[in-house]
Amino acid sequence: MKRLCLAFACFFAFLFRKTLPAAALEVCGVRPGRALPAPAAPMAPAAPKPTAPPDRAPEPGAVAAAGAMQLLGLLQREGRLVDFLMESIDDYPDAQVGAAVRPIHRGCRQALGRTLRLEAVLDGQEEEPVSVAAGFDPARVRIIGNVAGQPPFRGTLKHHGWAARDVTLPPLPEALTAALVVAPAEVEMA
Repeated sequence: MKRLCLAFACFFAFLFRKTLPAAALEVCGVRPGRALPAPAAPMAPAAPKPTAPPDRAPEPGAVAAAGAMQLLGLLQREGRLVDFLMESIDDYPDAQVGAAVRPIHRGCRQALGRTLRLEAVLDGQEEEPVSVAAGFDPARVRIIGNVAGQPPFRGTLKHHGWAARDVTLPPLPEALTAALVVAPAEVEMA
C-alpha cells in the first residue's frame, strides 16, 4: 500500500513540480541536491480566471496540466482515488483499509486500462538478475545503488517500470480552466 501511495505521489510531484518527494529519494538512497519546496498552503477559493481569447492558442504547460487533470479526474470518477488519498487513514485498522482499497483499486485499474495501454519497460521478475546494455535510455531505465564503470551493467531488477504505448484521453475542453476541476462538487436536491 505504501508503494502505491508513493508511486502516485512521485507521478504527480514530477508531473507538476519536476521534483520527486523526499520519501522517494530516500527509498532510492539518493540525497537531494537542494531542499524540496514546502507543500503549498491550502488556497482560498478564488474568483474564476478569465479564459484566453479564442484567437490565442493555449500555453503548452496549460495543455499538459489539463491532460494531467483529466487523468486525475478519471481516476477520481472511476475509483474515488483523490477522496482516498486526501483522507487520513492512520486511525483505521489495516483490515478496514484493505477492504476499502479493493473497489478503489478495481475502479482505477479499469480507468487506466481504458485510457492507457501500459507495458513493462524491462521484461523480467523483480529481484531477479538483469543486464542493461550500453546505450540504454536513462529516461526508461534508472541505474541505482553502487554504480561504477561503463555499461553493460548487471544488477537486480527492483521494478520493471511502466511505459504507456498509447494514451486515449477525450479531447480537451475549449476552456482549459474547466479542466483544472478534478471532480465537481455534488449537491443533492431534496
